[in-house]
Amino acid sequence: MAEQKRDYYEVLGLKKGASDDEIKKAFRKMAMKYHPDKNPGDKTCEEKFKEVNEAYGILSDPEKKKMYDQFGHAGVDPNAGFGGAGGGFGQGFGGFDDIFDIFGGMFGGGGRSGFGRQNPNAPRRGRDMQHSISITFEEAAFGCKKNLRITKNVECKTCNGSGATPGSEKAVCPKCGGSGQLHTSQRTPFGSFDSVQPCDRCGGSGQIIEKPCPDCGGTGRVRKTVTISINIPPGVDNDSVIPLRGQGELGTNGGPAGDLYVVISVKPHKMFARRGKDLQLEIPISFEQAALGADITVPTLEEKVSYKIPAGTQPGTVFRLKGKGIISPKTGKKGDLYVKVNLEIPTKLNQKQREAVEKMAESLDEKCYKGKNKFMDTIKEIFS
Repeated sequence: MAEQKRDYYEVLGLKKGASDDEIKKAFRKMAMKYHPDKNPGDKTCEEKFKEVNEAYGILSDPEKKKMYDQFGHAGVDPNAGFGGAGGGFGQGFGGFDDIFDIFGGMFGGGGRSGFGRQNPNAPRRGRDMQHSISITFEEAAFGCKKNLRITKNVECKTCNGSGATPGSEKAVCPKCGGSGQLHTSQRTPFGSFDSVQPCDRCGGSGQIIEKPCPDCGGTGRVRKTVTISINIPPGVDNDSVIPLRGQGELGTNGGPAGDLYVVISVKPHKMFARRGKDLQLEIPISFEQAALGADITVPTLEEKVSYKIPAGTQPGTVFRLKGKGIISPKTGKKGDLYVKVNLEIPTKLNQKQREAVEKMAESLDEKCYKGKNKFMDTIKEIFS
C-alpha cells in the first residue's frame, strides 16, 4: 500500500486557510531548517526538504491551492479523477522560482550546483493557463461536454520545434565555444572572484541557429487556436476549477507543457436556488390549500412530483423532498430539495367574494388562531 501523503498545511506547520504571507514565511523557515546544504548527507532532512517544497509548490499557487482546499490531494494528483493540478517535487522548482530568491545569497550564491543558478538548457515546464466558461444550471447539475477554443503556443510543424530551417543544422556558438557559459574573473581588495554567466549570444544553449525556420522565426513554436474537449462532471458549482493536465503553454527544452485550468460560471435558474448539493424552491399556495391541506405539484430538475401538504400549513413552512437535489462531486450522493410555501392573498375581490370571506371570518372563532392569541396575550403582559 502506498504511503499516504501528509496534509500540506501540516507539513508547513500551518492551519487550513493560512494567508499567502503566512505560507511563504513558513516555507522559508522549514526550507532553511531542512536545506541539504545545512544538513549534508542527512537523508531524512533531504526527504523533509522535498516534502516542504512539494507543499509550497501547491499552496503558493492560487489555482492549485483552491483545488487542494476543495478536494484534498485528489485535486492536485495527476492520477486522480479530477485530472490533477500537477505539483509534486518533480516539477516543483519550475513552479516557484522564488525559492532561489530566498536562498540566493544564503549558501554561497554563484552557480546553482543543484540549488544555485538554473541551467538554461534544462527542461522547463510550460506556463499554466486559465480559461473561463459559462454553463447553464442544468448542465452544472447533470454534467456536460464542452469544446473550448484556446489560443496558445504549439510546436512548429515545419521545423518540428527545432527552430531551424528544414535541412539545416544548428551551429556551435562562436562566443562560448558550445559551453553555453561565459567565465569572468574580477580582482578585488578581498581577492579574486570567478563568476559564470549564461552566454548572451546563444542564451546558454551552446548553439545558434544560422538559418531560422521561416514559419516560427527560430523559436520552434507558433501561436495557434486549438479546440479542446472537456467533460464537466455533474455537481460543479460557481468558481469550480477543472484542471486539464498538459493542455497549457508548451514547455521549453523538452519540458512538459503546463496545465489548463477551466473556471466554471453557472447561470442562475428561473425557479431554483442552490446551496451546495441542496436545492431551494418557493411555491405560492392559496388560503384554502393551507387551511384544508392539498396535493400540490412540485417541479424538480428532472420531473414534476406530487406532494401533500397537511391541513393548517403556515406561511413560510419548509418541506424537504429527499434525493431531489444535485449530485455532490465529492461523495456522488444527491442532496435534497427544500420547498418553502408562501401564502398568496387575493388582491382584488368582487362583492360576492367579499361576502363569502366575511361569512367565513364570522364562522371562525378566536380559538382557530393560536399564534394570534399568543401574540395578543404577550402584548397584554408587556403593557399591563
